Amino acid sequence: MSQIVIVDDQVTNRNIYTRLAATIEAGVVAKSFADPNEALEWLKHNSPDLVLTDYKMPQMDGAEFIRNLRAIPGAEEVPVVVITVYEDRTFRLRALEAGATDFLNSPVDHHEFVTRARNLLKLHRHQQLLASRATNLERELELAERSRQRLVRDSTERLAQVIDTLPVLISATGPDSRVLFVNAYHTTFAGLDPASVVGQPATRLFGEEHGARSHALDRMVFETGRALPSYEEELLDADSVKHVFLTTKSPLKDPLQKVTGVLTSSLDISDRKKTEAHLHHLAHHDSLTDLPNRTLLREKMRQHIMRARRGDQLFALHLLDLDGFKAVNDLLGHSAGDRFIIEVSRRLRGIIRDSDTLARLGGDEFAILQSNVAATTDAADFAHRILTEVADITTFDGVALRSSASVGIAMHPTDGADAEDLLKNADLAMYRSKAEHGNAFCFFAADMQARARNDALLDAELRLALANEEFILYYQPQIDLMTGRIVGAEALLRWNRRGEGIVSPGVFLPRAEENGMIVPINEWVLREACREARAWQTSGLPPLTVSVNMSPVQFRKRNVPLLVARVLSETGLDPRRLDLELTETIVMQEPEAVASELQQLIELGVKISIDDFGTGYSSFGYVKRFPVSRLKIDQSFVRNVISDMNDAAIVRAIVTLGHSLDLEIIAEGVETSDQLAFLRAEGCDGVQGYYFGRPMPSKDFIARVLEEQPLARTA
Repeated sequence: MSQIVIVDDQVTNRNIYTRLAATIEAGVVAKSFADPNEALEWLKHNSPDLVLTDYKMPQMDGAEFIRNLRAIPGAEEVPVVVITVYEDRTFRLRALEAGATDFLNSPVDHHEFVTRARNLLKLHRHQQLLASRATNLERELELAERSRQRLVRDSTERLAQVIDTLPVLISATGPDSRVLFVNAYHTTFAGLDPASVVGQPATRLFGEEHGARSHALDRMVFETGRALPSYEEELLDADSVKHVFLTTKSPLKDPLQKVTGVLTSSLDISDRKKTEAHLHHLAHHDSLTDLPNRTLLREKMRQHIMRARRGDQLFALHLLDLDGFKAVNDLLGHSAGDRFIIEVSRRLRGIIRDSDTLARLGGDEFAILQSNVAATTDAADFAHRILTEVADITTFDGVALRSSASVGIAMHPTDGADAEDLLKNADLAMYRSKAEHGNAFCFFAADMQARARNDALLDAELRLALANEEFILYYQPQIDLMTGRIVGAEALLRWNRRGEGIVSPGVFLPRAEENGMIVPINEWVLREACREARAWQTSGLPPLTVSVNMSPVQFRKRNVPLLVARVLSETGLDPRRLDLELTETIVMQEPEAVASELQQLIELGVKISIDDFGTGYSSFGYVKRFPVSRLKIDQSFVRNVISDMNDAAIVRAIVTLGHSLDLEIIAEGVETSDQLAFLRAEGCDGVQGYYFGRPMPSKDFIARVLEEQPLARTA
């Protein structure tokens, strides 16, 4: 039975790591501590097989904790894994100097966590077994000295037979760096005869280069009398195949505690390293096209920026978006749409050089990092090639189509000194190209005045839209999974824009946030939603709750409770039928002031929900500080809950921990029956999404409520 100690001041992390530990192997016992001092006190009297510790803790950091742990007798060789969000090598070096064995980046990848922990437990068991067998060897040698030399030989042979059965590279060297013994697994790996190795210099076993490095490390063990922390190294087998090993060097001592040799054991972790490389590839590449993703593109851009600062040639960033790609999906289906994206990526690969980088940023958006650009004409010529290549796709899946792209170009350094500025400015230029009906490219510098004019025009239109009552509300049904019935709706803003018809809020709300128009618009939404919800009450519909999204700008005005009270009084809506949805950003801006306002709203009888939970601060520590009624799981987790085990685990954790705080849990973005079945099985209280209905006008929503039947229990 393996015992794992978890040290982390965050209860959510301790709970997650404890659950993950239980999946490593049968019989694992996890002991968790919030206080590292309590953990150290417990470790003085107990010997775990593995210690997991957070680096940043209130009482002491991870490096100090490890130093105190290593000072405890018997804990010198216990594997210690440090979990940290820090990318800086300084923190890793401090932890290594203190005696850390391995690292995990936070947030922890569950598969990587289990794989690394399992390997370290396996290595620790081997180390314990070796230490035990080494001790037995010393006892047998002492008895042999007192009795007969034959007993020494017999004991040594028996121990060698046992060691030969272990699938670990095991050897021991003396003070003169000659091999004292080596197991069969090691000699087979090196393609050597055991008889030709014992008594020979270690270079005979390890080779000249690795032998010299091993000898230097052996000297450290002889000088300190202490084992070295485990380290990774690469070795070639007899067939020149590279393997990665996790190696430990420990002292062999005589009865007087004098170091007489160094025991070296190496566990093959090649499979684990392949898994890590695969995970790294997945984290930096698009799953559909295997192109670099946004993360890897940023890294490449930073490298180009550093080279440009050293005097190398400049570069251009081309951001391209396919024109009318939605029509491809609608006409041929999403599966064909994916194949179309793959075809576009194949064609774009054909026009870039080895020094360029092609990335997929998501959906139908690509980026090309063009290196060695001498002038803007080089970038313009390349943009022409991009447009030509995309336009050459005239048929797909036997269907004739017109394919084109909009390209935005940002030049370094004139259009941005860092990756973020270049991406942002290339994106602005791309939207300028798209505004000119696509199949065109635009440099960033030509976009700024047009954008300013467009912003001014939109500002004027928004003011007229509010005055002329051009805004309307749509409602998306919310379903109670216990009864299967509609219990409420989320009010969603639309703009009946002159000459364009119904416009989604993504077109105008970002600008309204910038120019302050969001405040009167949000007040109109609140008042209109309450008015219509009151009409539902008086028309004889079953009790329904209306959910209204609140803006961070509205909360910064510090008048939300007064506004809500006035609107409820004017409309006559029962406060229990109003649910205010706040983002995590709102509640974390000024926690004390927001908590006071939320308490005033609760006293009015209004419900409070946290919208898009999981995408912001995502901590139950702040949720319990505020009078919150329910959490809405963001649709980004629901979307892949069937195919992505990490998203499934996140949803499961939110439901479980939310219920432990007596919170209602509702999931957004439900689009399939499989997603619905998963959420129901996990105990989710409510759902909303396209599976039950898109946002609709009030009259259509009322009709849905009147004609609805309870949701089938098998759905």
